Amino acid sequence: MDRKKIIAIILAFLAVVMLVSFNSIFSGKKAEIKEFTAFYAVPGMELNKDNEIQNVIAEKTGVRVNESWLHGQTAQDAVAMLIATGNYPDFIDGGDSSKQLYEAGALVALDDYIDKYPNIKAFYSDNEWNRLRQDDGHIYWIPQFKNIKGQDTACTHNDEAFWIQVRVLKWAGYPEIKTLDQYFDLLESYYEVNPCMEDGSENIPYTILCEDWRYFCLENPPQFLDGYPNDGSVIVDPETLKVVDYNTTPTAKAYFMKLNEEFHKGIVDPESFTQTYDEYIAKLSTGRVLGMVDQWWNFAGSAGDAIKQAGLDAKGCEYVPLPITISEDVHNQWHNSGSVMNVASGLAITTSCKGVEGALQFIDDLLGQEVHNLRFWGVAGVDYQIDSDGLFYRTPEQRKNVISTTYKLSHMCSYSYFPQWGGTSDDGINANLPSDQPGEYYDSLSEPMKECFLAYGVRTYVEMLGTNDSPGDWYPMYSYSNSMTNATMGGLAYSMMTQVKHEYLPQVIMSDDFEAMWKKYMKAYDHCNPQDFLDEMQLELDRRVGK
Repeated sequence: MDRKKIIAIILAFLAVVMLVSFNSIFSGKKAEIKEFTAFYAVPGMELNKDNEIQNVIAEKTGVRVNESWLHGQTAQDAVAMLIATGNYPDFIDGGDSSKQLYEAGALVALDDYIDKYPNIKAFYSDNEWNRLRQDDGHIYWIPQFKNIKGQDTACTHNDEAFWIQVRVLKWAGYPEIKTLDQYFDLLESYYEVNPCMEDGSENIPYTILCEDWRYFCLENPPQFLDGYPNDGSVIVDPETLKVVDYNTTPTAKAYFMKLNEEFHKGIVDPESFTQTYDEYIAKLSTGRVLGMVDQWWNFAGSAGDAIKQAGLDAKGCEYVPLPITISEDVHNQWHNSGSVMNVASGLAITTSCKGVEGALQFIDDLLGQEVHNLRFWGVAGVDYQIDSDGLFYRTPEQRKNVISTTYKLSHMCSYSYFPQWGGTSDDGINANLPSDQPGEYYDSLSEPMKECFLAYGVRTYVEMLGTNDSPGDWYPMYSYSNSMTNATMGGLAYSMMTQVKHEYLPQVIMSDDFEAMWKKYMKAYDHCNPQDFLDEMQLELDRRVGK
């Protein structure tokens, strides 16, 4: 073919492209974007309506989801209101109230659809999908978190720990802190010499979050102190495969006695038992709180980012986890490798959704590698760079952007309560989550944090704690207790136990007579018939291990 013909063909092609573009622009026609709604029974922030990456994802998938979160109400109240009206969003995660949504007939059974969507199907094994079946044999929700693809490259300990600011460790010369007594001795010593921050605001040695379901920050450390992993509501003895009530162990009493002592020394924040979650996060964000027990996911994306934005990370106000146990001869299990499947809740599609297949296709699309990268890494060249070996990394300016609340609301869109992968991406090079990319994780650290890691000979939070193999097939037991209702004797006992702990544990810690208040607490606790709860948990444990 001669050159003139080639040029003519190219010109004709360009003319067609220009005509199609011209007609599209001036006809006002755009690819139709399907709108869905979602509600998550946890606090969160709505994205700006013109969020840039949300728009990109909408163009690629044909779907935009308008997400809403808890604002000024409890999860139970919010879900109860939805059930009372019968008007639901298209997607929902009811958290601990997911069972109530199921029992109300509010959710669509998913098992007849799963095989049609390869990314969803691959998200769990057949055995894992079967673990999600409810009493009627159907699957109604997809647990979204802690699912590992490829290699587990976790750098951040996303779970519970005793946290302490790096400035406290530096002041003390980076000591080995392994026990509860050593932890509080350090807080006491530092606070005595450093009662205030540079600006004159008073340091808070130790605070406790107790509001609503987040009272785990107060009540469940005894299981960890005794060297067990986070089964949440009971201890499981791996040798005997028997459940143990961690609320009544000698370690539980010793732990609350220690909090009582520290309260009377002025180390425990007196506002601990009345502060709301928002007040707690605001307090941490000032950099004044030296230590606390919490789940990393519960504070890092809010208070952790606020500390960085205020430049307080450069002053050593960031937190590191410590491998605290009741005594040095106890091996800690704060961190376990691998994925954890919480079968008690997840993302569900409600009976109000008019396009179930479109909703599932969107979930499937979000799990595709290209869109997954958009969700968590952002736009290449804008939010991250790619080196000559294909490795993702961020510049200092890009790291600054992705912790900015304004930037995140206007630009980033992780669809964080939709299913997501941890581990490594399909390219076999990069982590699915930036926080799990070893090089990027370390390079993003503040200088005080790097100095702290160097002193302890580590490079990650996981190495600060040490890691353990995933526990047995039963794990975690909270995935069962979280779904309990008052319909069973065990569920009723658990509800009463929860109420008693909420009422009595603050009194135990503040009491001038610990022994007398502990006895009063134990008497009220025993009236809840905790053995009914333990018996039901034992039956579930036996079922899970095949007894």
